Amino acid sequence: MVKDKRNPIQQDGSMWKGAPTISFLKANELRDKMTLSERQLWSELEKNKLLGIKFRRQHPIGVYIVDFYAHKLKLIIELDGKYHQNKKQQILDDERTIFLEFNGLKVIRFKNEEILENMETVIQRIENEISSLIK
Repeated sequence: MVKDKRNPIQQDGSMWKGAPTISFLKANELRDKMTLSERQLWSELEKNKLLGIKFRRQHPIGVYIVDFYAHKLKLIIELDGKYHQNKKQQILDDERTIFLEFNGLKVIRFKNEEILENMETVIQRIENEISSLIK
């Protein structure tokens, strides 16, 4: 793929969308330091438990590391802690979503509290999303 230096958003057909090597190292660190909500959701997603779909955790995509990624469906699940309520972080999250969606990926977000307080509803929403993406 030829990069256009004037356009920071680039399409890439790979699973990692041009992720730099350092992102893989950081992803490994993040897997060891998952938050409580990440660990709880991972226990529902790991080993293809959810409708037989394989999810990866702390997966590098471009310059970002997404919380959970199902490559088969091009589905990303992001969990948002309190710092995502900060206006500056919301702008960064919007830029991240633009990049991910530009690369043909679907992003769904949950607040940490949703995971901790209402896992059944979260799982149902993810299952609905999976069903809508299976073709």
